[in-house]
Amino acid sequence: MELDNSNYESILLNHHLPPFTNYKDLNQNGVRIISNASGNYIYDNDNNKILDAMAGLWCVNIGYGRSELAEIAKEQMLKLPYYNSFFKTNNIPTAELSHKLAQITPKGLNHTFFANSGSEANDTIIRMVRHYWCLDGQPQKRIIIGREYGYHGSTIMSASMGGMVDMHKQSAKEKDFYHIPAPYSFKYQGNQSVELFSETASGWLEEKILELGAQNIAAFVAEPIQGAGGVIIPPEGYFNHIQKICKKYDILFIVDEVITGFGRTGKWFASDKMYLEPDMMTLAKGLTSGYIPMSAVMVGERVSSKFIKEGGEFNHGFTYSGHPVAAAVALENLKIIENEKLIQNADNDIIPYLSSKIKTLDDHPLVGETRTFGMLGCVELVKEKSGPEFFQNTGEAGAICRDFCIKNGLMMRAVRDGMIMSPSLTISKNEIDEIFNKLKISLDQTFQKLN
Repeated sequence: MELDNSNYESILLNHHLPPFTNYKDLNQNGVRIISNASGNYIYDNDNNKILDAMAGLWCVNIGYGRSELAEIAKEQMLKLPYYNSFFKTNNIPTAELSHKLAQITPKGLNHTFFANSGSEANDTIIRMVRHYWCLDGQPQKRIIIGREYGYHGSTIMSASMGGMVDMHKQSAKEKDFYHIPAPYSFKYQGNQSVELFSETASGWLEEKILELGAQNIAAFVAEPIQGAGGVIIPPEGYFNHIQKICKKYDILFIVDEVITGFGRTGKWFASDKMYLEPDMMTLAKGLTSGYIPMSAVMVGERVSSKFIKEGGEFNHGFTYSGHPVAAAVALENLKIIENEKLIQNADNDIIPYLSSKIKTLDDHPLVGETRTFGMLGCVELVKEKSGPEFFQNTGEAGAICRDFCIKNGLMMRAVRDGMIMSPSLTISKNEIDEIFNKLKISLDQTFQKLN
């Protein structure tokens, strides 16, 4: 049978179960097939051109259509398409990538464990934390504290570690994971000064530690900017307090840079921007710009030295850990970021422009707040600007606006009632103008429909 666009849609609806999807709704309303992409645009099977303001899922940092990555993948596949890193074997691209990551990540993160997704990297973190405290003679230290709206993956344990309540219904929400409120200024700050809210929000961690007993707490995990939670940006000084609390109670500090890594904040990592000193860090997405699956756990000297000196097998790993093709693609991706000075250009030029353009929406009747940090942004929609008053049916306004955006040729994401963006590092000022022109039209259409 010769396939056309309608055949492909029928095949997907009949045979494919995609992630984070209401299957009943999908089968009633159909699926959009993305057929090709170039630069910062994606094209569907009906040849609609859509500006991708999300860089895929926060990951296509160098844009679409980079033939260099395809060529390096082909070259490595012909040389060594696969071999595992079990049984005291390894490969050259993995060695080179481990060395490169040790050079560009924050000081002290000198060892790398490779996986295939951010979820797997954060699952690995849980196992490493427990292994570490067992070697330290404190096996009772198993509790990991995270934050509401925290997203650390969708495997059963990483979802439990995260703070997405809806995911907990289908995960292993066990006694070893607890959550504190996020430093969500728009929701919680009220009349507090930035300095006071910083102390208040970080104080929630100390309160939880004292409630559960420091002798039981293994680690605190946090994204520098909570991306999938709605681009929640902590108040200045928040992480200074957090790091002091972790040291005070002898708790490992874990930073999830799956979204914020590889230039998205104007530095290699948000940890560089915020002066964070994590014991461990998770990476994915921008590591390969999404061209091939790969993730990594960066392990600091405190943890890695105990693993190496005190031994004991770490009973964890994946068939594709340190995959040679993925490692080769990651190296070429990092080379492009460096050679084209994408991070410096973003920090000096594009990030300030994005920050100024988003503010042009502040006066819109639907907009309660606009905020950015690096190449991450959110336009928070509200029912009434005074107060502000949130929509009672959370998520409805955001979903309506998202659908209008896509119809207008703009790919954005709605988190609750916040319109989220994370454009690639290669985005131009003209394309940023296009984002906000189309978003303004979509906001007007949403306002009209809601009223």
